[in-house]
Amino acid sequence: MKKLIERMIQSRNPAFRFDPALKDREIIYFFLQQLRALLRGCRLLFYAKSPKFMLLGKNVQFTYLQHINWGKFLKLGDFVYISGLGKGGISIGNNVGIGAFSRLVVGTSLNNMGHHIRIGNNVGIGEFAYLGGGGGLDIGHDCIIGQYFSCHPENHLYDNADVPIRLQGVTRKGIKVGANCWIGSKVTLLDGISIGSGCVIAAGAVVTRSFPPNSIIGGIPARLIRQTTQLEDEEIAPFTHAN
Repeated sequence: MKKLIERMIQSRNPAFRFDPALKDREIIYFFLQQLRALLRGCRLLFYAKSPKFMLLGKNVQFTYLQHINWGKFLKLGDFVYISGLGKGGISIGNNVGIGAFSRLVVGTSLNNMGHHIRIGNNVGIGEFAYLGGGGGLDIGHDCIIGQYFSCHPENHLYDNADVPIRLQGVTRKGIKVGANCWIGSKVTLLDGISIGSGCVIAAGAVVTRSFPPNSIIGGIPARLIRQTTQLEDEEIAPFTHAN
């Protein structure tokens, strides 16, 4: 049974191996939990959407489902909320995990719709994340991201002291995160920034400006600590989800 379950997981993650210290009853419990999540994912068939082996936690909520697309083996934790209302909707790649209580919201305004959220393949995002898509949010392949991650691709205007800030409108530039980044817990990304591939962002950082590939970043506001081995620069290409 242990080898069978291990091979099943390896179809999603070829490098996976069970820790030798795990007992058979613990592995069976894990398998039953995943099977229950897989069966929850099958409810999407009632909305004419293929779950593509989705593992669905408890009380996951989708709104504007017609604007949400995903690849194979998407794993959503308990109480995740995903709203696809926006010009470009939401696209999520293969082998993506999003932790419990996270929210993906392209936009909430009906008079100034948000743009898009695009997440690449093999991305893991921890619990309690908030991903906004007002000006567009792109996260590249193979990123690992800690808990309480937040992205805000939108800023409020406030220059006119005679008008309430809520009535002065917004600016939107978008946020781009390159491939193969490690982003620690409680990191905040603000509008208009671009993070190159291979970057590491320290826990608790507030990123207010762009950084080149292979940067190690930390602080409030975030600053360049040092750079790792330089690789050839690569642009952050728009992500298109796998069918």
